[in-house]
Amino acid sequence: MIRRFIGIAAVAIMMVSCNEQKTAYVDTTKIVQEYKEMKDVEAEFTSKSDSVRQQLDSVARVFQQEVQAYQSDMNSMSESQRKENEQELMQKQQMLQQQQQMQSNRLREQSNVVMDSIVNKIKDYVKDYGKDNGYTYIFGSNESANIMYAEEGLDITQDILEKLNEDYGGSEEVETETTEEEVED
Repeated sequence: MIRRFIGIAAVAIMMVSCNEQKTAYVDTTKIVQEYKEMKDVEAEFTSKSDSVRQQLDSVARVFQQEVQAYQSDMNSMSESQRKENEQELMQKQQMLQQQQQMQSNRLREQSNVVMDSIVNKIKDYVKDYGKDNGYTYIFGSNESANIMYAEEGLDITQDILEKLNEDYGGSEEVETETTEEEVED
């Protein structure tokens, strides 16, 4: 308890005595929500997910039709034929579930790799921005309220976001160009 108090006091004294340090913060939630590249990647993975879901739904419908056909014909089958058909249907159901799980895991892994890459890109950008603009610290703030209070003018989120989006370009510029071409036609 005493060590913790001493540690907190030391940090407070350093912060008070080091008025020459330049600090700011970035709202990481806003960056993630409004960064064009992140939006494009999310849209891409939503599209991929929808496509996979449609394919799997199609396979599931075929399986369901097989189950219904079995149910309508089962009364005319011998005991051994019913058992054989039931075993086949159970195997198909297990394969379908495994396929769904594999597809879902593959998409999730791909998404995680891409998202991690973008987060690292943002971190590197903020690091370079801090060096280039003479910041001693740039803190990250999010909905967990890492920063409970900050003096006005210390939030550089919009500046970082604008520069990241400018560097990325992305789909919004393409949409604008398409719109301009459509107007000309």
